[in-house]
Parts: sequence; C-alpha cells; structure tokens
Amino acid sequence: MSVKDQVAIVTGGASGMGAAIVETLAANGAKVVIADLDLETAEELVEKLKQAGGSALAVETDVSDQEALEKMFKQTVDEFGTLDILINNAGIMDGREAIHDVTNDLWEKVMATNLNSVFYTSRLALDIFLEKESGVILNIASVAGLHGARGGAAYTAAKHATIGLTRNTAYMYAEKGIRANAIAPGTIDTGILDSDSSDDANDFGEERQDLGKGTNPRSGDPEEIAKAALFLVSDDASFVNGDVLVVDGGWTSY
Repeated sequence: MSVKDQVAIVTGGASGMGAAIVETLAANGAKVVIADLDLETAEELVEKLKQAGGSALAVETDVSDQEALEKMFKQTVDEFGTLDILINNAGIMDGREAIHDVTNDLWEKVMATNLNSVFYTSRLALDIFLEKESGVILNIASVAGLHGARGGAAYTAAKHATIGLTRNTAYMYAEKGIRANAIAPGTIDTGILDSDSSDDANDFGEERQDLGKGTNPRSGDPEEIAKAALFLVSDDASFVNGDVLVVDGGWTSY
C-alpha cells in the first residue's frame, strides 16, 4: 500500500486519528501537510517525522475559514509542488444535544467545522486534481452519518451530509481519475471524546443515546483508522470509489 512521494493534506492532523493517519502516511513515504489550529503540536509532530526521515509541513489552519484553507493549499503547493491526497479529518462534537436544545450558534459551528470544511477543501483539491486527472479524497465521517443515535442532532446531520457529498463527488469525477471515499469510525479513543464526555453532555441526549452504548464491543485505537485510511488512499484501492468503510469493531452490526 505504497503512497511513496505522494503529497497529502490531513486536516486536524496534529492529534488523535489525524496524527495517527499522518504518521502512517509518512512511514509509507508520503509528504504530509498537517493542517491544524494547534500549530505548536503540529510542529512537534513535523519534527518527529523529520527525525525519522519523513517530509512534513505544519500549517496553522481554521478549517471553517475558507480564506485560511486557500492559504493552506497555496503553502502546500509552494512547498511540495502539487497535491495528490486530501484527507478531511478535522471535526468537533456537539454535546449529544437533541434538536430542541441545539442553538443556532452550535448548529452553525458544527456545520462550519464538520461539513463546510469538507466542501471547501474538496473544491480546492479538485482544482488541482482535474488539471492532472488524478487525486484522492478521503473524508472521515462517522457511524453517526449512517445511524441516528451516535451523536447529537448537529453532528449527526453533518456526518450524514458528509457521506452524501462523498458519494456525489465520487460519481461526478469517476471518469476524471479522481476517487472519493469515506471512513465511518465507531468510538475511537481520542481527545475528541473529552469534549463530549458525560460531564459536558446534554442530559436528555446522553440518556437516549446511552441505550445503545452497551452494544459497542469496544473502543478502537486511532491506528486502526489510520490503517484503513492508508488502504483507501493508496493505489491498492484503485477500484474503490464512493464507498463508506465502517470501522467500528462490529458495533453497528447489532
């Protein structure tokens, strides 16, 4: 599953699943751009990768800001000359709030980070991919994008939309040498869970969603998502397009 010398952007790449994806790509020869709000942590990861012989760039990026994304793409092309792989990983949780508790501000914040960013980055990537008739987009969705009780209303809506956007992109550009797929992780042990912990969660939303919590076999490790991501962006997945790969340990099989 070689991605040697491929240039990849990973949003939210400084920690959690993003960092695991970055490290896996770099270990397999990719040149990686870590786009993250946390520039300090991103730069620490870049240094770690460079010490291991890898090639990486950290760019402070607010994925909800189109201008910031345009700047990040320019820095990517200026540094590495092109782009081959886009991985939309950045995202936030919503406190498990059901729709009657969701404020306009929360809705807009979740949509801006979890959905609008995927639209903005995909459009920017396609400007590059269409010119050279090759490229891969991988969107990190969620099992909340396939079912109704794995997140709050805003998060669930954003992830459903992300999957729809992925499939539309895959079909529309299938004859242009461009692929788009998504991963739908289950519960993964990352820092994002802290923002959706029991102390912060909406009581009503938590009570309803926890009814299915006992059916979850286990939480996954970020590296397990990274291995799936490596496959989907590599040439080994050349005939995989418009797919949503569920990586959840069997949780949604129940």
